Amino acid sequence: MSLSSRPVVVTRAEAPDGPLSRELRALGLEVVAWPAVSVGTADAGALAAALSELASYAWIVFASRHAVAAVLDRIPQRPPGLRIAAVGRATALTLRQRGWLADLVPEEASAGALVAAFASEWKGAAAGTRVLYPASSRALPTIAAGLRQLGAVVNQVEAYRTEAGTLDVAQCRALIEGGGLGAVTFASPSAVSELARVLGERDFGRLLDRAPPVAIGRTTARELAARGRSAAVAETATLAGLALTTYRLLQAKS
Repeated sequence: MSLSSRPVVVTRAEAPDGPLSRELRALGLEVVAWPAVSVGTADAGALAAALSELASYAWIVFASRHAVAAVLDRIPQRPPGLRIAAVGRATALTLRQRGWLADLVPEEASAGALVAAFASEWKGAAAGTRVLYPASSRALPTIAAGLRQLGAVVNQVEAYRTEAGTLDVAQCRALIEGGGLGAVTFASPSAVSELARVLGERDFGRLLDRAPPVAIGRTTARELAARGRSAAVAETATLAGLALTTYRLLQAKS
């Protein structure tokens, strides 16, 4: 079976012609869309209230492009004096495309790396620093808890909802049974947990026995490791990096 004939599973919340799918197809790979998660709108009240007081914050932290959209759709212009942190270059790029330059971007796209970068930035002088963290409904506590331990006052507010996607489970199981899938890409821990939940641990395990997982970053890889699965990690924590690592993995196997 040739490299291009083994479809790659895309589990992120995107349309069949979404950005990761386009990156994979540009490398000559076939794609099958299994959107394990979907992104929905949060109750606007809490975010609107936090943004109405944005001038009182020293920092705002973005952990995803969805958080960027939720905030910048309401406040297109960057407020003067507000400093910006982004978890990874992909989020920083989304910000830059909309005219907001990130002041702090860790080398590794992970919550722990961001907290460590803040520790270096603040050098023990974070007491009382106000931080706004617009986050997913399923955001892990790592960022908020880590910054609070450094002395910051953190307001984590729901900016968008991460929910279960709508998968044709029978079709997924038929493809697993038939084999021939090349790899499974994961762009978030939520995609891992949701796909495992909807398929069931048995079929999730059969899938990854036959099609190796590729994670966009170490946080997502850790979610797979918690389920006993070792994942290839994207060379750069971007969709382009995820696609390229997937391509090279399949190339090595062909």
